[in-house]
Amino acid sequence: MSRQGDGPPPGPGVVARGLGVKGPRGWAFRDVTFEAEPGALVAVTGPSGSGRTALLLTLTGRMRPAEGSARVAGLALPKRMAEVRRVTGVAHVPGVTDLDPALTVAEHLRERALVGRRYGGPAADVVRGLLRSPRARAAGDAARAEEALRTAGLDPADLPKGGRTAVRDLSRAQELRLSVALALLGRPGRPAAVAVDDADLGLSADEREDAVALLSSLAASGTTVLAAFREAPPEAGLVVSTAAHGDPDRERAPQASRPGPLARLTRRRAPGDRGADAAADAAPAPSGRAADAETAAGAAEDKDTEAAEDKAAEDEERAGEARTAEEDADAHAATGRA
Repeated sequence: MSRQGDGPPPGPGVVARGLGVKGPRGWAFRDVTFEAEPGALVAVTGPSGSGRTALLLTLTGRMRPAEGSARVAGLALPKRMAEVRRVTGVAHVPGVTDLDPALTVAEHLRERALVGRRYGGPAADVVRGLLRSPRARAAGDAARAEEALRTAGLDPADLPKGGRTAVRDLSRAQELRLSVALALLGRPGRPAAVAVDDADLGLSADEREDAVALLSSLAASGTTVLAAFREAPPEAGLVVSTAAHGDPDRERAPQASRPGPLARLTRRRAPGDRGADAAADAAPAPSGRAADAETAAGAAEDKDTEAAEDKAAEDEERAGEARTAEEDADAHAATGRA
């Protein structure tokens, strides 16, 4: 029978070569290349929106790369994504492994043990598990859950209501430990790699040290740990940054917003007036009261321009009505003469 302490499949830990993922808004990340030995703690860093989460999900077989290749425990991506999912775990990834605030710790553990027993391993192991008695299956699930909690450093005795403690009553550090335990419990045996997103988000300095110690101990047991950090800890054996691997055009793209008066004036400038464009670009940006005065002047000019345009449109409409009335009168007179 597989146990939590069994080793991962043979092969190198995690290898990526020119890896990239592209979505509807452009590249989430690209050209990521690194090699991590089994049992390494890999810190994935980068600003928000630079593709850290996408990289973690790609390396655990949850997202398909658009370019490049990778190997996890000797399994090639994207060719063997399903097998990679069976030998890897994912912890604390928003929208993927969210904890239910209304469920208790024990309920999360029972649910994950059931899912892992039925879907987390090879078909032969699943069939053998189904042939066991319900009592034997429950005892096996409980033993695996206890070992996963011990590895994650979460003791139910330290919780307000033990295993009946709801997730909403856990601290941020306890939620992280529970997420790691669930990642370990989601498949028979010890996973080859575990991905942890936002490993240091919302933690105090002491809690951050404890979290890094937890991930380091997990890596020391032979599991390759891929963890997203705001700042890489010194304990990390390898640092992979996504900061320079995103889509430059998407990074620089401004957010859509309502144009101000000066922007509207610039937009109304004649397309062929390149000299005015060049002069405007070369002019130094005003600051302080000068900027306020220029903005106010631009707003006033914009208002006058809009009023003039409205008046011109109104005059044109009246002229059109007059022409229509004149044409109707001519047609009526012609009919009378006929």
